Amino acid sequence: MSKRIKTNYPGVFYREARRIGGRGKERVYYIVFKKNGRVHEEKVGRQYADAMTPAQAAHMRSGRIEGKRLSPKELREAQERRRRAEANKWTLDRLWDYYRRQRGDYASVRTDKSNYKHLKRKFGDKEPKEIIQRDVDWLRLSLSRRKKPQTVKHVLQLLNRIINFGVNKGLCQGLNFKIEMPKVHNLKTEDLTRGQLRRLFEAIDKDEDIQAANILRMALFTGMRRGELFKLKWEDVDFERGFIQIRDPKGGPDQKIPLNNATREVLASHPRSDSSYIFFGRGGKQRTEMRAPVNRIRKRAKLPKGFRPFHGLRHVYASMLASSGKVDMYTLQKLLTHKSPHMTQRYAHLKDETLKRASDLAGSLVAEAVKGTKKKKIVRRDKDRDKQLSLFQG
Repeated sequence: MSKRIKTNYPGVFYREARRIGGRGKERVYYIVFKKNGRVHEEKVGRQYADAMTPAQAAHMRSGRIEGKRLSPKELREAQERRRRAEANKWTLDRLWDYYRRQRGDYASVRTDKSNYKHLKRKFGDKEPKEIIQRDVDWLRLSLSRRKKPQTVKHVLQLLNRIINFGVNKGLCQGLNFKIEMPKVHNLKTEDLTRGQLRRLFEAIDKDEDIQAANILRMALFTGMRRGELFKLKWEDVDFERGFIQIRDPKGGPDQKIPLNNATREVLASHPRSDSSYIFFGRGGKQRTEMRAPVNRIRKRAKLPKGFRPFHGLRHVYASMLASSGKVDMYTLQKLLTHKSPHMTQRYAHLKDETLKRASDLAGSLVAEAVKGTKKKKIVRRDKDRDKQLSLFQG
């Protein structure tokens, strides 16, 4: 808590606090008075949010000491100040609404809306500064009883994102503690056999929805995430230099990945429209979903029900590169636009297996070479011995 500062009015002081609804600081006024043998300290209002002044605070202090009730005018003014204070409060509900409007139709908006329901029940009417660690811990434990760790993590990450958005906009204070995230052991790497991959491409080739077909081709040829493909614009593809610009990958800085020949062919044959988006949604706007046509292709290819097409094809792309033995982990990290090597490490075992197979092959080749040499020497030695025996016997 900040230092208490006196004013020119007896029993009236203030503390400086971050301004609500704006940048900088503002004064929060308090009064101290004695009544019925007890000392009382009362917060009476904020400098800007409540339009409070030292003189008004002193007047309120006098009323408290004398036990006077507020006059109708003072009551109306107090009610108006409270109304204004409530209107200026950046509650989590208000921040969430602003956050959504600022971001527009982004790829994970449906998931975020679903996850926010858990936050609204507990924190919707609170300002971030009113949220305490105990309440967040309670929410985490409560959700953990009925939700998967990954879902709980997404809910808490959304809480962080909304509050950080408000702080960056100068609308609210941040949390004074760090949210503890649940540990997620999500190392499931979806893969496809050669037969499944062949059936998938046959299903893609037969599908009449060119947007769905080509977006799945690109998912496999580039390893791009679903949201990155939805946001991809024609201006992001540099056909001349051979690069694709990925905007805001997983909340990180923009990245570039090479435009390989397979992807170039897909885009060259892809129909263009008035929309700036390659895989546009309704009205030419950014797409936020493509569930029905993608699931139709998955079912036609007879892929496992649990196989997530976009997520899975990204893993297939990464697995094929890692197991080829021709791509190092650093290069794979850059191609997948992972922020840290940690996520890329899930594919390290595939590279290790490739190295082991190569090592086993080398060992076998050497062993065969040595074995072959020994056989030749034995034959030669036998011939020499026979020759010597014949000479001796002769």
